[in-house]
Amino acid sequence: MKQKTKKFRGSRTCGGGTHKNRRGGGSRGGRGNAGIGKHHTIRAMQRGLSFGKHGFKRPSIVVEDKVIVNVGEIDEAIEQLVADGFAQKRDDAFHIDLTNIGIEKVLGSGKVTKALFVTAGEFSSTAKQKIEEAEGEAIGSAGKMGASKPE
Repeated sequence: MKQKTKKFRGSRTCGGGTHKNRRGGGSRGGRGNAGIGKHHTIRAMQRGLSFGKHGFKRPSIVVEDKVIVNVGEIDEAIEQLVADGFAQKRDDAFHIDLTNIGIEKVLGSGKVTKALFVTAGEFSSTAKQKIEEAEGEAIGSAGKMGASKPE
């Protein structure tokens, strides 16, 4: 039995009817997402496509991207931070000023096993709680980085 490629060699349309058939995007009802509001409605519904604008874009003046760190990451890296000179160890407690490193906010993910005295622009409530439970202190420094906003 012949393969189709051999069978149709030299036939121009390879069994596709006239020379206009199987040419261009018209043979599939348009290219890409064409027709999702008309003749390809069911396909669009199945794929979850829809026309129009959705949601809203927050103004760039409102969006704030803060440099953050989790308390668990501080706890894990504090020994290395002392060795690098970013933190000090006094008695059994570690003192670190994150504003010098450029970190603006401390979040509460992770475990705190050491007594940490952390100075930063902002703290989440869970971060403050975890630091204080481990005999440490969360020191806010709103004035240093201009993090406080006038009310």
